[in-house]
Amino acid sequence: FGPDGWLYVPVGAPCNICMPSAAHAQLRRINLDGSSPEVVARGIRQVVGMDWHPVLGQLYFTENSRDWLSEEIPEDKLNRLTQPGKDNFGFPYCHQGNIRDQEFGWGRACDEFTKPVTLLGPHSAPLGMRFYTGNMFPSEYRNAIFVARHGSWNRSTKFGGDIAVVSLNENGTVKSVDPFITGFIENNNYLGRPADVLVLKDGSLLISDDFNGAVYRVTYDSASVGR
Repeated sequence: FGPDGWLYVPVGAPCNICMPSAAHAQLRRINLDGSSPEVVARGIRQVVGMDWHPVLGQLYFTENSRDWLSEEIPEDKLNRLTQPGKDNFGFPYCHQGNIRDQEFGWGRACDEFTKPVTLLGPHSAPLGMRFYTGNMFPSEYRNAIFVARHGSWNRSTKFGGDIAVVSLNENGTVKSVDPFITGFIENNNYLGRPADVLVLKDGSLLISDDFNGAVYRVTYDSASVGR
């Protein structure tokens, strides 16, 4: 549910890579009574996590890019909706904002499409994401984005499997992408696979792990820093 009172619904592509129908690879929104459905963005392969910037009110969302192009490309994305109804994020013509698809990209240019705000790594499988709006963590985390990267399944060397924190500038562009919680990959095997995050009212952070069937809670105690 958005701050505008609408319900936002992702409709993924029905494939790894294909020319989707007019009803796929998009974000839609509807009124709470089911009326006035409309498409707010197109060219999106698969959305999992969505959240709204606490100050700017813009929708940010993770996107899983296509597989089987190579182990290193394309990278998965973090997108921002700035022109509802007009934004097109490029699928299936363009991947990660700058790579034309070898089959569907002929005659198209990546500059035709809305660029991601940042890339999140090759096949990192970013799933749930949330803006941090709590007061427990240090101030540098305020209004940053926590992203659960589920981790790659089709790379020789696994990538992701962590919680990344995306720090933003005041205008909503990305300042940095940094590790927040790691250690879920050891000797190229998963010990856990983060799937979603949730900020509790007390400012702590919940992380779900569907590999272990577990939920972790992250807290911060300023009084213990340095001990």
